Amino acid sequence: MKRVLIVLALLVAGAAVVWATIGGGLQGTVEDRLENELVARGLPEPMAECMATRMAERLSVGQIWKLENLRPEDGEADIPLSVAGFLERVRRVDDPEVVEVAASSAAICAFSGT
Repeated sequence: MKRVLIVLALLVAGAAVVWATIGGGLQGTVEDRLENELVARGLPEPMAECMATRMAERLSVGQIWKLENLRPEDGEADIPLSVAGFLERVRRVDDPEVVEVAASSAAICAFSGT
């Protein structure tokens, strides 16, 4: 009986992981958190929404956590005054893929009028 419960628990956990990764179950939550962080970092809401959608699709959860930990350095404003200032802070995560995705998302979202 104990083995059956363990196997059942493993199947449920496996199904949850498959649902979250393939079915997009966590996509909305990650996207919403990322959008909120981008707005908190000074990006306009339409731009943050556009960028969050693209970034949530292209970055791992670990990479997004790196972005959530961006803080201003001594002498910097709490909120970057421009997208260029935001991207300068993104470079601090020392992850080329994060920088590439953030920069391309910013460019695409800026030119798409959002």
